[in-house]
Amino acid sequence: MINCSGCKTNTCYQGNKCVQGHDFEKFKLESQKKYKISDDKDILEVSTQIEGNHYMEWTRLEEIIDFAKQMKYKKIGIAHCIGLINETKQLKEILDKDFAVSTICCKFSGINKKDFNLTQIDNNRYEAICNSIGQALVLNDLKTDLNIIVGLCVGHDILFTKYSDAPVTTFIVKDRVTGHNPVATLYSNYYKNKFLKD
Repeated sequence: MINCSGCKTNTCYQGNKCVQGHDFEKFKLESQKKYKISDDKDILEVSTQIEGNHYMEWTRLEEIIDFAKQMKYKKIGIAHCIGLINETKQLKEILDKDFAVSTICCKFSGINKKDFNLTQIDNNRYEAICNSIGQALVLNDLKTDLNIIVGLCVGHDILFTKYSDAPVTTFIVKDRVTGHNPVATLYSNYYKNKFLKD
C-alpha cells in the first residue's frame, strides 16, 4: 500500500527518493520507456507545454482545444449524457469552429434495462440503458481522433474509456447533486462530516 496523499514533503517533486521508503526505480524506468513511444511522447510534450505556458490562465475548455490543435486532431467525438444535451450543444458549437465534431447520446440505442435485469429509476415506465460501450463503438466507426466525455455516469465513463479506440478526456464529470462539480463535496464541511463519521 502507498499513500502519496499523506506525504508532507513531496521529495519526488524535486527528483529525490520517496521518503515513505518505497523503491520506485523499476516503475520510473518502465514509464520512461513508454514516454519514448511516439504517441505517448507527443501527448506528454503537448500537455506539459500547455501547463507550462498557460498555468492558472486557461480553462479546461481552452486547454482541450489547444491540445487537440497541437496534436493535429481533426475529428472529435463527444460521448454525452442525455441530461447534458444543452451543454453538449454549446460545446459542439464552440468546437465546430476548428474540428469536425460528432456527438453521441448515452440513450441512442434504446436498449431496455429489463433486457439485462437492471435496476430502474421508475419500474412503471420504459427505461433505456446508458449504452456507453455503444457510444464508443459508434465513435470508433467514425474514426475520431479524440473523444470527450460530457457527464457520463460513474461506471459508464469507465466502459466508454475501455472501449474507445481514440484517447479520451473528460470535460464534465456527472454529479447530479453538486451541479456536476464533485470536488464540492471535499470543500463542504457538511459533506466531509457525512463521509467521515463512523
